[in-house]
Amino acid sequence: MAVIEKMRSREMTIFDELKARGLLAQLTDEEEIKELINAGKATFYIGFDPTADSLHVGHFMALCLMKRLQEAGNKPIALIGGATAMIGDPSGRSDMRSMMTKETIDHNVECFKKQMSRFIDFSDGKAMLVNNADWLSGLNYIELLRDVGVHFSVNRMLTAECYKQRMEKGLSFLEFNYMIMQSYDFLALYEKYGCNMQFGGDDQWSNMLGGTELIRRKLGKDAYAMTITLLLNSEGKKMGKTQKGAVWLDPNKTSPFEFYQYWRNVADADVLKCIRMLTFLPLEEIEKMDAWEGSQLNQAKEILAFELTKLVHGEEEATKAQESARALFASGVAADMPTATLADEDFVEGKIDVLTMLVKSGLVPSKSEARRAVEQGGVSVEGEKVTDIKTVYEASAFEGDGIVVKRGKKNFRKVVK
Repeated sequence: MAVIEKMRSREMTIFDELKARGLLAQLTDEEEIKELINAGKATFYIGFDPTADSLHVGHFMALCLMKRLQEAGNKPIALIGGATAMIGDPSGRSDMRSMMTKETIDHNVECFKKQMSRFIDFSDGKAMLVNNADWLSGLNYIELLRDVGVHFSVNRMLTAECYKQRMEKGLSFLEFNYMIMQSYDFLALYEKYGCNMQFGGDDQWSNMLGGTELIRRKLGKDAYAMTITLLLNSEGKKMGKTQKGAVWLDPNKTSPFEFYQYWRNVADADVLKCIRMLTFLPLEEIEKMDAWEGSQLNQAKEILAFELTKLVHGEEEATKAQESARALFASGVAADMPTATLADEDFVEGKIDVLTMLVKSGLVPSKSEARRAVEQGGVSVEGEKVTDIKTVYEASAFEGDGIVVKRGKKNFRKVVK
């Protein structure tokens, strides 16, 4: 609060705002970065590996940062890792990613651009979308070793956190090259488009430093790197997962209602942090919410869910999702809803199937009736119709407030663990 008051005594710059929202993690040169982005003179890039046909909540921080910086006059470059996706980034992983075909990657790139356009204005050269396959795919191995490999110390690379984690289970030479390729991306973008800054998740820090160092060694020029805070919940776990897996931005993979419900159900301890970091509400408005408690936090969750659904799916879909959610819990349904508690033995390897859940929750007397209810389209979980009798849910989905299960028009259960 005191930091924001101090900033308000002068006009708040974009850098001040990023800081006040808690978005900045590590910076190579704070003063230079501040000067560049405040003056709207940064041409910056953020990399996205097209490992699926949709962006997800894990990309949200990066997309929102690009939008904020573009609105302040800076130029974003969305770098699609068409070539690096064929290798797989070892950062934050203990296993090796499966390699993808060029056709799959090309399809995913098209899907990404469509979704990114909701956040970033690509018209009139205000932003660019480029694919690193354009320069990495044609590289000559001998030339790369001679011109780029000479600038990398293996000893230093092995101290990077992303490699340390993989070394325990075995790090392939293929993955070991990831840092070199990401560093080369920064060099190529600097030379082709005057890109002077790279942003990314905090787990990318070592790779980003590799790029700034390569530019300095090869060109004798300064380039900058800044990491954004990872979106973690109050328990220190990455946000963006549900019992069904990732929360996607594609409405065909995660419906606008499911997307809304994900944010509506965040923990009390996380809601204000999410509003500050992810929404575009004025900081003055968010400050007032800092004193909210009890039922006011439910109002804050509605605000968060509506604002983010509007950002991704548009105002019409956000309004529909909010009305559906309110209707579900209207007229005392939520307050009077019976609660069913699942026991540890109800789960097999940390999961429970929908038929077992329906029986254990008391909504149906037998599995055959549960099967019939699902097949006839009479079962909804968190407002979404379940049509596959093999649907399973992670045990973690039932923690906290649990999930709302509906059979028919009027039979509800809040199922918890």
